[in-house]
Amino acid sequence: MKVAVLFSGGKDSVMALYNAINNKEDVLYLLSIKSRNDESYMFHVPNIHMTDLISKAVEIPLMTVETDGIKEEELNDLEDAFLKLKNYGVEAIYTGALYSTYQKSRIEKLGAKIGLKVISPFWHVDEVEYMNYIIKEGFKFIICGVFAEGLDESWLGRTIDLKAIDELKKINKKYHVNLAFEGGEAETLVLDGPIFKRKIEIIEADKKWNFDNGLYIVKKAELILK
Repeated sequence: MKVAVLFSGGKDSVMALYNAINNKEDVLYLLSIKSRNDESYMFHVPNIHMTDLISKAVEIPLMTVETDGIKEEELNDLEDAFLKLKNYGVEAIYTGALYSTYQKSRIEKLGAKIGLKVISPFWHVDEVEYMNYIIKEGFKFIICGVFAEGLDESWLGRTIDLKAIDELKKINKKYHVNLAFEGGEAETLVLDGPIFKRKIEIIEADKKWNFDNGLYIVKKAELILK
């Protein structure tokens, strides 16, 4: 089946791509929605510019659509993108949705309207098993935004490994943080993995901390041989 992946460069969209490839799908495009609004309800914002580099790393073409990120209105931009993909032969859209009914239901409604199947392979996955699976499969990803009590500035730019997951379990017991960050507790950026032909090396990044939340923004990065 000819598919596209709704793609942010975070762990969940990368894992959706990984699942599509493992399912022997013909992945024609990655679809990146770049919001001008940091408060977008639908779309990942931190380091969305990195999808250009990740597209080159995995050697799959990237379709980029910009949006003002206004609640509900941003769906019009997604609909336009879906129409273009359908015209290019795409039959289904893969998403990295885990628990957000708000996002999943709206994407599925658009898909049904346009005639595209929507597949969310990790919907309602066990959080701990999922995070361990990502690491076991060889993906390297970092935290690029934290927005929840229990996650402080030290997490910004940190690689998530098994030790980090053990720490997150302790934080979860105290603050009830979703271990896969599906509640918006944190944002991630994938730098390497088994589907990457080249890996990403961060050359320069800025940390921005605002009392109880913060961002790790990549200013300069490059692809290097593995």
